[in-house]
Amino acid sequence: MKAAEVMELDVQEIEKRLADTRRELFNLRFQHATGQLENTGQIKEVRKNIARLLTVLNRKQQEKS
Repeated sequence: MKAAEVMELDVQEIEKRLADTRRELFNLRFQHATGQLENTGQIKEVRKNIARLLTVLNRKQQEKS
C-alpha cells in the first residue's frame, strides 16, 4: 500500500483499513510467538502500513478543522 493510494481514500475507509491492518499485525505477532511465521519481515511492513495510515488520517482530520 502506497501513500498516494491511501490519500485517495476517505476517512471512514482509512479507519476501516487501519482496523484490518492492526488485526493483521496481531495475527502476525501471534504466529511469530508460536513459531509459525516464516517471513518475519511481514511484521515490519505491516507496522509501516499502520504508520502510513495514521499519518494520512491525522492530516485529513487536521484539514477538516
